[in-house]
Amino acid sequence: MVTIIHSVTIVTLDENDSVFDGYVVIKDGELDKLKEGKPAEQILDAAEEVIDGKGKWLLPGLINTHGHIGSSFLRGAGDDMPLLEWLQTVMWPNEKTFDEDIVRSAASLAMVEMIKSGTTTFLDMYHLYMDKIAELVAESHMRAVLCRGMIGNCPPDEQMEKLLEAVQLHKNFHGYNNGKVTVALSPHAPYTCPPEFLEKVVEQALLNQMWIHIHVAETKEEVLRHEQQYGIRPVEHLQQLGLFRVPCMIAHGVHVNEEEMQILADNHVYVSHNPKSNLKLGSGIAPLTAMWEKGINVALGTDSTASNNTLDLFEELRFAALIHKGVLEDPTATTASAVLKMATVAGAKALQLNSTGALVKGNQADFIMLNPKKAHLSPWNISRVASHLVYAAKSSDVTDVFVQGRPLMKNGELQYLDEEKIIFEANMYLH
Repeated sequence: MVTIIHSVTIVTLDENDSVFDGYVVIKDGELDKLKEGKPAEQILDAAEEVIDGKGKWLLPGLINTHGHIGSSFLRGAGDDMPLLEWLQTVMWPNEKTFDEDIVRSAASLAMVEMIKSGTTTFLDMYHLYMDKIAELVAESHMRAVLCRGMIGNCPPDEQMEKLLEAVQLHKNFHGYNNGKVTVALSPHAPYTCPPEFLEKVVEQALLNQMWIHIHVAETKEEVLRHEQQYGIRPVEHLQQLGLFRVPCMIAHGVHVNEEEMQILADNHVYVSHNPKSNLKLGSGIAPLTAMWEKGINVALGTDSTASNNTLDLFEELRFAALIHKGVLEDPTATTASAVLKMATVAGAKALQLNSTGALVKGNQADFIMLNPKKAHLSPWNISRVASHLVYAAKSSDVTDVFVQGRPLMKNGELQYLDEEKIIFEANMYLH
């Protein structure tokens, strides 16, 4: 299958940050050509499908590196509370009542929101009905990394049951739906997973060639309690336990010091920066620029709708770009280009996805298109596109979403998910 999309402004996010007016040739789900200008007639004649982009911007699909989509029905259920209180009084008690239908509906709602706002790839750490979520992701044709989240504060037999369930998810669904679904291991956090359990996780990761995702250093209180209990800070402790012997991405990393950042850098540990969730929970602001200076690959995530309260990566881009300028009182602390790459190139690297994140020949055809004919995106030329995408664009500007060359949304209409039905079912939850 050959598809050509012409008359678009292409934001490649390649090594040269190339932006140009031209066309894209997609062959069997991969990017075959990205060229300036208009395609010749013989090129158009050879394609099974030709799409007139009508001046839209075409850029890599956004990548959300941390979330919990099964909890989407808890949006607004526990606002204005600190993390531990929120977990203990809102999240965990409510999730005990969730059945398969609730989780499926909540996950569907999250995927509708993500597609509509330009996300093509996401990581989900959840603990309920992950096999059903995997099937649902395949039906949506999104790209996803799925993790059976594991809380290890339980008897050894229950720990092993959770771990084997997580490994089985990998055996059943890693590479599922033509490679669009992959699976990682996710112990919840050092404060919910004792050292002996984390060592078991590492064993299984090595045995099954899996990578690890874990919450780390989200709050000052978490770090302080860890030091009091173990006499060592969380990142250094995880290194001692062997967690960084396998590829690893931590979520948050808000309260990491210089030594810990160096450990992350030396061990090629990736970080998912979740600025809105961290602000809303009063957890603090991660040292993004210091991490960059250490050479750490920092990606972008939303966390759940229960703590954000949206899955809108365009909002996340803007927060990430602005808060660090303000905190450091330095307008040069972040740039539009660097932040945009957090949600694309850096995200793909953090999720161990080697053929997406940038628009280059041979990569998967995962991209989105935006309508720039809006007052808040005007005036513009090629030199201003990256700036407008980070500082001015809205998720409602997204018109088209493609994954592996397949349209998930065309001109604002979802192709595989029944948006109206999913929203109706979600609103029945509280009635």
